[in-house]
Amino acid sequence: MFFDFSLVQGPGLLFWLAGVLAVLVVAISKSGFGGALGSLSAPILILVMPPKAALAVLLPVFLITDFFVVWKWRHYGVRRLIWLMIVFAVLGQVLGWLLFKFINDQMLVALIGLVSLITALNYCYKIFWPKEGAEKKQRLRARQMRQKPMMRAALWCGLSGFSSFVSLTGGILAQVFMLPMRLPRRYYVGTMVWYFLLINLGKFPFFIELGMFNMASLTLSLMLLPVLPVGVALGLWMNKTMSDRLFYHISHLFLGVLGLRLLAPPLIQFFGGL
Repeated sequence: MFFDFSLVQGPGLLFWLAGVLAVLVVAISKSGFGGALGSLSAPILILVMPPKAALAVLLPVFLITDFFVVWKWRHYGVRRLIWLMIVFAVLGQVLGWLLFKFINDQMLVALIGLVSLITALNYCYKIFWPKEGAEKKQRLRARQMRQKPMMRAALWCGLSGFSSFVSLTGGILAQVFMLPMRLPRRYYVGTMVWYFLLINLGKFPFFIELGMFNMASLTLSLMLLPVLPVGVALGLWMNKTMSDRLFYHISHLFLGVLGLRLLAPPLIQFFGGL
């Protein structure tokens, strides 16, 4: 038999609801908000299947979405930033590969969650309790970041590549790098989608070498593909209908939600042990 549904566990309806939601999150995030919210898709799918199987199911979906979204936003990527981000991300991935056996990934995920939450809270603080002349200073700082991004790219994109390899949370740190530069939303999304495409292509050979793909994972990837056009259409509509200000409000909100999600497991474990 060509199709293999052996990965479908528990109540069928719950499984497919989780799968559809995971793919919708990926498609909406990548097409409308640059992609970092897609980090929530794996935790959703892990609720109904083993973690490695969930990653094997999602990566082909990620890549197909990346190719489509890159075609849509192909004229808006900032090439200088894309290549700078990729260079440091690749170095981070190589470091992650070299240190993979020695990494406490729970601490890494918690640290990423903390940085994400602090970035989002700092953004909210400046909105609700603005200082005199703060907006002008923020615009000046954003311009300086765009003109001289090397040091920040080395830090955040290097960590992004590293965390992408060891915990699949690299998109969050790429967002931490990109958001403070306050690019027009089209150029922000265009840059991020190129970044995700190239990073995910880099993961593919490693997944093949590890033997993560099989007929069961490919069957579920294929079954979930019809959800992609719906999510992509929703993401593009949301991006088109909102202002830059609202776009950045929502992006930082997503960043804060991701930070809370990453911090929740270690905090529950810590307080549960008291």
